[in-house]
Amino acid sequence: MQKPTPARLWAGRTLALAGILLVALNLRTAVASLSPITDQIAADIPLSSVALGVLGALPPVAFALSGILAPLLARSLGLEWSMVLVAGAMVAGHVLRGFSNSFVALLIGSIVVLAGMGFGNILLPPVVKKYFPDRVGLLTTAYATVMSFSASVPALIAAPVADSAGWRASFGVWAVLALASLVPWLLLLARDRRQRRAPHAAEIPGDLRGAGADGPEPALFRRMLRSRVAWAIGLTFAVSSLNAYALFAWLPSMLTDIAGLDAVAAGSMLAVYAIMGLPAALIVPILAVRMRNVGLLVHLGVVCFVAGYLGLLFAPTLAPLLWVILAGLGPLVFPVCLVLINLRTRSQHTSTALSGVVQTIGYTIGAFGPLVVGVLHDQTGAWTVPLIFLLATALVAAISGAMLARPRFVEDDLADVLRRRAPAR
Repeated sequence: MQKPTPARLWAGRTLALAGILLVALNLRTAVASLSPITDQIAADIPLSSVALGVLGALPPVAFALSGILAPLLARSLGLEWSMVLVAGAMVAGHVLRGFSNSFVALLIGSIVVLAGMGFGNILLPPVVKKYFPDRVGLLTTAYATVMSFSASVPALIAAPVADSAGWRASFGVWAVLALASLVPWLLLLARDRRQRRAPHAAEIPGDLRGAGADGPEPALFRRMLRSRVAWAIGLTFAVSSLNAYALFAWLPSMLTDIAGLDAVAAGSMLAVYAIMGLPAALIVPILAVRMRNVGLLVHLGVVCFVAGYLGLLFAPTLAPLLWVILAGLGPLVFPVCLVLINLRTRSQHTSTALSGVVQTIGYTIGAFGPLVVGVLHDQTGAWTVPLIFLLATALVAAISGAMLARPRFVEDDLADVLRRRAPAR
């Protein structure tokens, strides 16, 4: 396939670039900003352990369901209007959270904001495919890096803001940030409307004028489940999601028990684990675009997972920081999956369908990570079996990495399926 001719990054695409980065900056704020202020919220709204568990389980469930619904929304409204709804849902959800006076209201606000974020997760790869087909690696690096900040910064400032101005104001900060992400998409739609009215509108690189039905046919989404490439990327995404959610939930407790760290030190280790996603987001997508065998990057992530877990199993007190760094580098397979959604598709519609399938598979499986690790710990009273479970799940990515070694497109798999179904002449 002939590669797109690179155009200037800003050529007719400034608003799209701003919209992509601002949406990415909001895609983890609702997840990272809640847990640090639950004590302040509980002073006004009674929150039981069950209630906290429900709130904690919402993100992967919402993200998984979004994988099914977001492509349908894009097909109905077009990518640009869909992104307006994404930003609007995030604003509304944060506001509802801030004005909550009961657990039910807090839950509804959380569902709304997480739905917006889930749709944003799915739609950003095809948006990049549409506006920046010549710079997929660069834009994936940019928005994956911004997403890393979105996961780390709220956890640092949510509690200080709540202490000084109240927990409602803490939610309000993220509503303002989400509102900022709405502006570029509204301006982009207004610009496109003016250009369609102009008799001789200047051409934008990539024929990016105007929004249309950008989503795939529903049948394409179903056929995608027969693609080996789609399943390989989806399982790799699932390994990253499951391990990340499990360690975000249990790493501090695990280190307190097996490495002898106090609560403050264990919390700092969790911050180190989260920060390790930043260098991966900066480097991995650019490498993936340049490499013929992307499976090598997946295998590198597996090696990091395995080394980190083996260290925690057999020498937890020797070098806990090293084991956490290695385990934190394992999810480098996450940005690999993001860039593969565009690298292994030939069209924007296929990219949208693949993004939905991959993230539905990934987040559905990932949602079980914290639960399974918690059950195994409760049943055994130790962390050995949970760590062996996580180690085994990481090895699954070694298989999918081997499947991704060849630069095969999803469309090739779909064509093979149609040929097998065709009656013999």
